[in-house]
Amino acid sequence: MRKNKNAELIEGYVYQHNLAIRKVENTNSPNFGKPFISGTLDVAVDEACTNVLQVHYTYVTEVYNSGKVNNTFVNLKRIIENGKTVVEDGIENALKVSLSPSLALNDFYPEGSEEVVSQMRNEGGFVNIVTDLRPEDKRATFDLDVILTGFKMVEPDAEKGIETEYAELRGVAFDFRNAILPITLVARNPQLIKGLESYEISGSNPVYTELMGNIVSSVVSKEVVIEGAFGMTSVDTVNRRVREWEVTMPRRKEPYLFDDESTITKAELTKALEDRNVYLAEQKKRTEDYRAAKAVNAAPAASNLKTIKDEEFNF
Repeated sequence: MRKNKNAELIEGYVYQHNLAIRKVENTNSPNFGKPFISGTLDVAVDEACTNVLQVHYTYVTEVYNSGKVNNTFVNLKRIIENGKTVVEDGIENALKVSLSPSLALNDFYPEGSEEVVSQMRNEGGFVNIVTDLRPEDKRATFDLDVILTGFKMVEPDAEKGIETEYAELRGVAFDFRNAILPITLVARNPQLIKGLESYEISGSNPVYTELMGNIVSSVVSKEVVIEGAFGMTSVDTVNRRVREWEVTMPRRKEPYLFDDESTITKAELTKALEDRNVYLAEQKKRTEDYRAAKAVNAAPAASNLKTIKDEEFNF
């Protein structure tokens, strides 16, 4: 399998963060006691601060294995100790940053569910503090090699906050290890949609190509009518943030060859799918073990429980 592209650029103002400097606590680790940074960094990529994108950092070390100083650690530490944010200090004072994360997945099993939830997110990469920013339409972009297996049109739906028709693309991207990442992309440009339709994308006709586009985070508002007793009603506004990876164009004039030794074979893709299933099974087992241990630790001792009579309630 060839090395697949997975590159993002997120540039703008530090909106807020929960980054923290920690120390490795595992006594069996060769890095025991050494500092690292983890947490999330939110960046406003537009001047109105409505498109706010989050980047996750899991384990950023102070130095590389070679002993060279890790500038990403240095810059994240500066943000932690001295960085001004939009939330605390206003956009005019906020630190400007340029980040180069990758598309990743947050895979988890919700309580009581047997089905995995896989949320697309931005993760890791270099962090640079800058003085000048690119034009707004160039501050949140992606460039991905993908295998597309699904294409469908989504109709407008006021209930769901969908104002205009768009195309939904399903398939997989790849991380730096070439592990597959199930993804959903969108397309709104009519010319682009018409071109994608011509590919006749399906599970039996996968399309392997390189797509570029913009990462967009927006707030969708919906009014909910609450009907109470005595004919009384109340109207609440429910806001939810929607993140989309919107394709603007295929970077290649023609798709890559599929099922070819020079790109990716069906056998290699099948193996990648099997590897993901093994990973998900392990993730599910870890989740179940964690919840079981948590339940045991949280259970109150029987001797401390108070008996409640059912004849009456006195609070």
